[in-house]
Amino acid sequence: MYEAVADLIDNSIDAGADRIEVRFLADDERVRNLLLVDNGNGMDESALDAAMTVGLRRAYRSGSLGKFGAGLKAASLSNASSLTVLSRTAETGGAGRRMEAREYAADFSCGTVDTSFAAALLDRYGHITSPHGTVIRWDRVRAFETVANDGAARYLSEVIDALDTHLELRFHRFITEGLRIDIVLEHADTGEVIEVENCEPLDPFGYRLTGKRGYPTVFRADVEGIGTVELTAHIWPARSRDPGFRRVGPLLGRQGFYFFRHRRLVQAGGWNGYRVAENHLSLARVSINLPEDADEVFRLNVKKDGIVASPAFARGLEAARDDLGRTFRQYLEDAEKAYREGGSRTVQRPARVYPGKGLEPKVRKTVKNEFEELKGQEPISFIWVPLPDDRFFELDREDHVVKLNRRYRDAFNGERRGGLNDAPVMKSLLYLQLEEFFRMNRWEQKRVDQLEYTNTVLLAAVRSQLDWMTR
Repeated sequence: MYEAVADLIDNSIDAGADRIEVRFLADDERVRNLLLVDNGNGMDESALDAAMTVGLRRAYRSGSLGKFGAGLKAASLSNASSLTVLSRTAETGGAGRRMEAREYAADFSCGTVDTSFAAALLDRYGHITSPHGTVIRWDRVRAFETVANDGAARYLSEVIDALDTHLELRFHRFITEGLRIDIVLEHADTGEVIEVENCEPLDPFGYRLTGKRGYPTVFRADVEGIGTVELTAHIWPARSRDPGFRRVGPLLGRQGFYFFRHRRLVQAGGWNGYRVAENHLSLARVSINLPEDADEVFRLNVKKDGIVASPAFARGLEAARDDLGRTFRQYLEDAEKAYREGGSRTVQRPARVYPGKGLEPKVRKTVKNEFEELKGQEPISFIWVPLPDDRFFELDREDHVVKLNRRYRDAFNGERRGGLNDAPVMKSLLYLQLEEFFRMNRWEQKRVDQLEYTNTVLLAAVRSQLDWMTR
């Protein structure tokens, strides 16, 4: 699903959008829809017909992210049973088309959406789509139909986090240049915005200090069929805690080649058959901007998440040199050496149970940047509930919830209405204090005592805060 959403964003960028929202619509029991909303130039009736016509060959401008002409339909209907596209330009009102997966499979037919419905939904997101823009809606998303009730909240949290990482990585150059992408959780019935995750650039080459002197360096490889290809070879510092190192992917998967097509990352790691991934090469990453008209050697797969390289590329690498005369094999040896030397000097932080619902997305993201995840553990959520007056918080270890006494909520929000992610400082401090309790199989008496005195001190503090506010 993540690549499919990225494919839709490619279209938005090609349409001139600089603001995009990916919206999950959910109620208390299930996830209903996924929407993509952009402020691109929009489409009139004829452009909508062309966009929804299967097999229509279109001419892409130089630098366009689109390539195969099937992304909107194929990406959408491989994930959802129904695709609706609503759009307006600065000169035309709202119009729409709808395609069902069964019709796409049978005869590629497409229906027209009532103009009043199109205008209403475009106006609902008018903060993005006015005076022009597009809304793409997926109905009956297959992955959504597999979860319900309590499982829906956990699923949403995991999906939003994974999609955020995917988009931050794939479009990090565009986000750095000003593209705004937000992932929004919206209540399907009320329209209330429950949570907003703002995508920040996740640069896979965003280290502060190089892992080895003399890098990065540029290798030039003469590749048969397309000429010279430049490869910028990097060596990350060992065991870096920068998000661009840790959040990109698993240790063996994030090393290797990073291919960019028109500034969009289309492959994040992997050696494309040149060699086998191994731990000692985990600091090695190579950035390659794909040349124009290079399909003979570098073929982009249909999902646009990887490159199939011909043997000519491997032959070119063997003869590649940088300005100092170093070979590409010498670079790999330097990366291995940096890994061995750095590993003996670093201190490992313990893996942590990640925070979940109830804590600000930016705080959750910071925790993930600083710590490895303790696998197999449900995220820790924070909720306000009625508790006895002498309790500031209670732990529900079975459901991984920190329950906070609703009576004391105003101490953190004042006259403002509290939201799901309110009181971020207090919740963050509690998370740091209590996270270890969710890792333990059983408690010693001193742990019980620690919970008690933590609760007592916080209770005194929040009562003092309320007294201070009424003076």
